[in-house]
Amino acid sequence: MEEPSKSPLPEAFLRFLQANGIDPSIYIASDSTPRYLRLKPGNEAEIEGIEAEIKCKLEKVNWLPGFYSLRPDILIANSKSYLDGKIYGIDAASGAAVSVLNISPGDHVLDLCAAPGAKLCMILDLLGDSGSVTGVDVARHRLAACRTMLQKYSLGDRCRLFVADGTTFSLAPLRVDSRSRSCESSFEEKDERFREWTSRRPWKERKRAAKARETMSLQSVTTSENPELIFYGRHSGVVGLSKNKLYETMSDLEVSSCGYDKVLVDAECTHDGSVKHIQKFENWGWTTLQRRVLDAVRTDSLTLLQLKLLRNGFRLLKVGGLLVYSTCSLTVAQNEDIVEQFLKENASAELQEINEAEEWPRKSGRIPKTLRFDPLTSQTSGLFVAKFTKLAT
Repeated sequence: MEEPSKSPLPEAFLRFLQANGIDPSIYIASDSTPRYLRLKPGNEAEIEGIEAEIKCKLEKVNWLPGFYSLRPDILIANSKSYLDGKIYGIDAASGAAVSVLNISPGDHVLDLCAAPGAKLCMILDLLGDSGSVTGVDVARHRLAACRTMLQKYSLGDRCRLFVADGTTFSLAPLRVDSRSRSCESSFEEKDERFREWTSRRPWKERKRAAKARETMSLQSVTTSENPELIFYGRHSGVVGLSKNKLYETMSDLEVSSCGYDKVLVDAECTHDGSVKHIQKFENWGWTTLQRRVLDAVRTDSLTLLQLKLLRNGFRLLKVGGLLVYSTCSLTVAQNEDIVEQFLKENASAELQEINEAEEWPRKSGRIPKTLRFDPLTSQTSGLFVAKFTKLAT
């Protein structure tokens, strides 16, 4: 007689892991996987004070600048350093995915699935005092949390946030340094211009916005309503623009020279590589896991969504630009299979070697030039990363 499983994981999930070639022991290793935080640049002298406050030694992550590890049981959310915006929690694997973009000052960056916002904050940290970041997410409440983070860490000056479907988003980056480009068209002088953003909008403006959201919620998702702009910084390029100008879309010809320099597509997935997320189902109930992770219909719809997000992110990338595709799933279907399908469809897409990863604690993916993080190999959460560039055709 077969001995019953001693694993705390349900049999259905174990079968899912086996079918996808995922080692179940990573969910045990997670108990000793450290937490990570990123130190906001300029606060390096505060390390000893932060350690004293949270009563824990911070270990510098040598392979990822600005990152520190700490014991998994240490909570930082109520610490003064966190509340003052000197540190924020972000897994080292997620930080690695952002670093693969090789962000440089002056870049115009698109984060196509921006919520909950830690990677968005890191992008803005790396960008510095020039360029811009456009954050997009389909969930308004999650993007509102991003807005709160940007304000808390004083990182929103060059950012704009849109509630929009990442598979169809088409707005151009605002290259404010050059007003005479061929990809800028004329606009009506009489159009209302955007003033400096404030959370304390006049009552009439709030009422108009609420009515617009109500109208959009009653309409079919197939309508071509403009994305909802819920935040923009002083130097994001929005202040002084008309709405017509802001909502200009790009033709394929314009994208080649006026598209985004860098694009991050951290796509929605089953989160099976996020071990702490899976462990939450012990409280939520394993039947919820069945519906949200194991259900074949949901998985099929997710892989279609992931491919659409990757297609659109690449469409908005300028020639010579870089795109990073990542998920916190460890399944081949949501990672390598998506990459292979996308490369078959796009002759102008080329996988790039991730040279900086030579010293990283990671494994190679099943496709050359892709990589994977997991608790056993990396002492991080699970993550798949692939890097593309766009070739001239």
